[in-house]
Amino acid sequence: MSDAAEIKYGLAGVIADETAISKVMPETNSLTYRGYAVEELCAHCDFEQTAYLLLHGELPDAEQLVAFAGAERARRVLPWKVQQSIMMSAADAHPMDVLRTAVSVLGAEDARAAGDDLARVIDLYARIPTIVAMDYRRRRGEEPIAPRGDLGFSANFFFMCFGEIPAREVLKCFDISMILYAEHSFNASTFTARTVTSTTSDVYSAVVAAIGALKGALHGGANEAVMHMMLEIGEAEAVGPWLERALADGRKIMGFGHRVYRNGDSRVPTMMEAFRAMAALKGAVRWVEMAERLADAMLKAKNIHPNLDFPTGPAYYLMGFDIAMFTPMFVMSRIAGWGAHVLEQKANNKLIRPLSAYVGPPQRRIAG
Repeated sequence: MSDAAEIKYGLAGVIADETAISKVMPETNSLTYRGYAVEELCAHCDFEQTAYLLLHGELPDAEQLVAFAGAERARRVLPWKVQQSIMMSAADAHPMDVLRTAVSVLGAEDARAAGDDLARVIDLYARIPTIVAMDYRRRRGEEPIAPRGDLGFSANFFFMCFGEIPAREVLKCFDISMILYAEHSFNASTFTARTVTSTTSDVYSAVVAAIGALKGALHGGANEAVMHMMLEIGEAEAVGPWLERALADGRKIMGFGHRVYRNGDSRVPTMMEAFRAMAALKGAVRWVEMAERLADAMLKAKNIHPNLDFPTGPAYYLMGFDIAMFTPMFVMSRIAGWGAHVLEQKANNKLIRPLSAYVGPPQRRIAG
């Protein structure tokens, strides 16, 4: 490699491979899964249909959906050793650390021979919500609630967390968030999963690594940071003075900007609409007012649009979830995208091994 080679820091603008899973269409600025715009999927499909689409390439017919949902529901219960790993975790361990460890234990307990990676992906799709819900209740000093086979994906998760099923508007808002978070091309965690897969490692190793990448505040952890920021601001009238101070101090305003989108994240309007409906139901429109003022102020001050984490953080907060659980819930959704990419990488694999530009000292010898 030439010493003058151009370096693409953060791999910005680098096209590393092909994918048929998702794309932001430049002519519409719309994120599409297998060619379908996500806003249309949110309007006409649930998360289970979307997960099937990502993993199989086409939307399911009625018979395929019943079979897919049945397979997921049959696999929700966790092996005993995985339950133990959750219940024995440190009280102050981050939920993403607990989830990462539990997935690793799932892999260690899987005695099946190599192959049938789709079955392993569906296992993770079914069991990660159970892990997240069990850890959620453990942190609150409450007994775990077993999954129910008669409930859909989102309703079952709420039942495992709270022992009840919320209003239709809340479930719809949650399901929309799951659809919108499910996939986004070669983002940091997905590329991590593909890199691990490219070594011919197993599905569990790829997902454990992806969870580690998603934990970071510049990726999945951003939705947590957004809610901490909103709580710090406190009320809509405080947005202007708070933002002025934050920008003067050089603080990063979480939930804004995106490397892919230049004219605004196309997922935001759909999530904002769901957030508004749920906030109205909860009598908590002040959070929407605060979000709208902050989005307007950031656009005027920095010409930067909000991203999906911006409305999703406060939406999850209004649903009653603790802030530290926001990113594990992101994992519940993104496992569909990660799984699709792991399967795609395996189908046409080449080891991912980029070069680097060395900037250290020249070759030298140890003084005698």
